[in-house]
Amino acid sequence: MSVPFQRFAELKQLIENRKRWRRINGQCSFFEHWWAPKSWGWRYRFVLVRNRSVQRSKGPVQLDLFQPTDTCHGYQIVISNKSLSAGKIARFYHGRGAREGLFAELKSQIQMDYVPTRRGAGNRVYVLSAIPAHNLNRELQMIVHQPARKTNQKRSPLWSFERLDTLDHTMIQRAGRLTRPSDKLKLTMSANQATQDELLHILTTLEQAA
Repeated sequence: MSVPFQRFAELKQLIENRKRWRRINGQCSFFEHWWAPKSWGWRYRFVLVRNRSVQRSKGPVQLDLFQPTDTCHGYQIVISNKSLSAGKIARFYHGRGAREGLFAELKSQIQMDYVPTRRGAGNRVYVLSAIPAHNLNRELQMIVHQPARKTNQKRSPLWSFERLDTLDHTMIQRAGRLTRPSDKLKLTMSANQATQDELLHILTTLEQAA
């Protein structure tokens, strides 16, 4: 988890006095320190990370001949109970965007930030209905598509998942008509080659998996 180091003067002093930083990549470096505030009973592992960035000048540029820049550093501190190296912990923390995106999708697409009733039983039923809908969507995509990436230190998902609203607009919320010519159910939709290919791919893959 991230630590608001502005509240701890000792951590800020550690960063200011640090002379040697270990390199992660061209923009990121780190060092680690076992520490605990006076109110804590145990020391914990703190990984102090700095990211180099280029800050462009906001003032006027002389005749547009060049654009002066200045290099600065942004700092963050991560506390962890993992036994990995400090560099891998920093990369794992930097990959948290995928997890945060998952929670954001649950809130915006599954309405998990909504409390539907005043009673606990009703809210539990709501959650038990919403979560499987999200998981079934992910499971469907994992069945019909191959992994898009390999395991990395950021622990990014192996699959490049489409958001629920994207699938909803491209495949579900489409004008169509169900008819029964020759007593055989038929779905007629407006022509869209990409949607047709995706639907046929899903149906074929699910049939083979079954």
